[in-house]
Amino acid sequence: MKTKRQKLAAALLLAATALMPAYAQNITQQQQPFKGVVGKTSAESKEVWTNPVKAPVGAPNVVWILLDDVGFGASSTFGGVINTPTFDSLANNGLRYTNFHTAAICAPTRAALLTGRNHHSVHEGGFSHTWASFGYPGWDGRIPSDKGTIAEILRESGYNTFAVGKYGLTPDQDATDAGPFDRWPSGKGFDHFFGFLGSQTDQYKPDLVEDNAHVKPDGRHLNDQITDKAISFIGRQKKAAPDKPFFLYYSPGATHAPHQVAASWSDPYKGKFDGGWDVFREQVFARQKKQGIIPANAVLPERNPNIKAWNSLSADERKLYARFMEVYAGYLTYTDHEVGRVVSYLKEINQLDNTLILIVIGDNGASKEGALSGVIARSSVAAVAAPQSEADQLKNNLAQIDKIGTPEGTNANYPLGWAQAANTPFKYWKQDAQSEGGTRNPLIVFYPKGIKDKGGIRNQYGHVIDLLPTTLEFTGIKTPEFIRGIRQDSIQGTSLVYSFNDAKIASRHRVQYYYIFGSRSIYKDGWKAGFAFQPASGSTGTFASTISVPNPANNDWQLYNLNEDFNERIDLAKTNPKKLEELKALFEEQAKKYNIYPYITWDDVLKGRLSQRPAEQPEKSEAEK
Repeated sequence: MKTKRQKLAAALLLAATALMPAYAQNITQQQQPFKGVVGKTSAESKEVWTNPVKAPVGAPNVVWILLDDVGFGASSTFGGVINTPTFDSLANNGLRYTNFHTAAICAPTRAALLTGRNHHSVHEGGFSHTWASFGYPGWDGRIPSDKGTIAEILRESGYNTFAVGKYGLTPDQDATDAGPFDRWPSGKGFDHFFGFLGSQTDQYKPDLVEDNAHVKPDGRHLNDQITDKAISFIGRQKKAAPDKPFFLYYSPGATHAPHQVAASWSDPYKGKFDGGWDVFREQVFARQKKQGIIPANAVLPERNPNIKAWNSLSADERKLYARFMEVYAGYLTYTDHEVGRVVSYLKEINQLDNTLILIVIGDNGASKEGALSGVIARSSVAAVAAPQSEADQLKNNLAQIDKIGTPEGTNANYPLGWAQAANTPFKYWKQDAQSEGGTRNPLIVFYPKGIKDKGGIRNQYGHVIDLLPTTLEFTGIKTPEFIRGIRQDSIQGTSLVYSFNDAKIASRHRVQYYYIFGSRSIYKDGWKAGFAFQPASGSTGTFASTISVPNPANNDWQLYNLNEDFNERIDLAKTNPKKLEELKALFEEQAKKYNIYPYITWDDVLKGRLSQRPAEQPEKSEAEK
């Protein structure tokens, strides 16, 4: 009879034996076994060198650009009236994807983008901030090591990797100079990083980080600083290794609040928005039809609930709200200009024609966080702790109108009417995972040597998880089984390369779920079911019921056939209950498969934020702010 010690030894041996193939492969990945000969003297020995990893022959440079809080209809590239000449040029020499999607809010979108996996699968159901993460697999805000990023894959495939701007995926507890750094950009595959780790920062006084340490900003606008740094990274690398490709993740804080930009950029828009958001929506809608961005028979949806007709506003309201939009427009045009500096530099060093550029214009729909009257210097935390009436907010904003866009406008964000206008032709806005207005953002694909249909429009369904497999297929790099010795989970996105040179080919991304703090939807083959979450009565603040989408009276799901009704005007839930139940069941399957459970809602978040009086709350770090 075996003793307990013998049984334990046998069990350990069995476990070790089971792990040996994987372990051996891990060692092979990290260090090739020596195949030479070691004798007593050099004459009796044979040396063998391990060749450094090189990217596939002819592999292009890769640039990913992700803007923040830009609605579908804001840029001139997709029918908007805000000038974005750099994006126009890239799209006119590349492709416009009109049916591309994000996760409806920033951190989930970024986690899904970088990993090629759904955001709950990589533990980013909400945020990496302490106030909006929870101790469950889909919600703790900590991307696991078996969900490798595009930067980790490309770096191990012979690329240099750089990131500038907003990262947004480092847990607050780790975001000091003491680390740990495994969930900073440097720990997720980037050779160099320059930007900020949080979700939002002052554009003139950013919470700035370079590589693994906080640094002092130089007083210039953050867009200017990150662009200089991106150009510097590329220039140094190309000087040292001209033939080695690079990956740049360019992710400005723009156009997230605070909307801050020099007057030289906002002044050209003076008077341009005096006609208001109703006129703006009609103009953009007509331009989108003319460009072929939307169907010729499309109908513009009604204004969202609680949004007043522009002509019903007072003179003071119209003056204030028009100024908000002038600054926002200047901010977006300036951001386009800074991207243009990177593009111009690539052209100057003869790298532009050998660079795949993927641009997602917004990590979600236009922001609803400016509430009904807009915000200038009052923080969202203050709004939760001591909410103002609409009249008081309007009065305070009018008194501070000259601060909009300036360094003193520390949380400047436009009012809700402009958010819906920027999302033309859709309803609703950021955070609304049930709505195309929250989840549909434009994509531009640019690669001069590989795109035949220059200026072409693509309507195939896509999602941010698709960009990683798209990049790997286009560069000829296989999805790795291991990264730094850790077996990798499967990629969940679908490469879009199949559609690059075929405008009519059927979509291959056929199913996609969305869930943001209660609001949810499920898409399959052109059909979509959605549920609009309403925070509990009495909730207050920026994320509160006063600016949330009201549920239907019966609190039920809604159903849309996007193949015939792309902007969700006609609810078919009552006329096609069988299809609705089919999609609801599919959502439950996805919830179990991808770690959505438990259903965390805004009520859960607000309870945590409001559980202590402001005076009792500990001082927040810059990262938490």
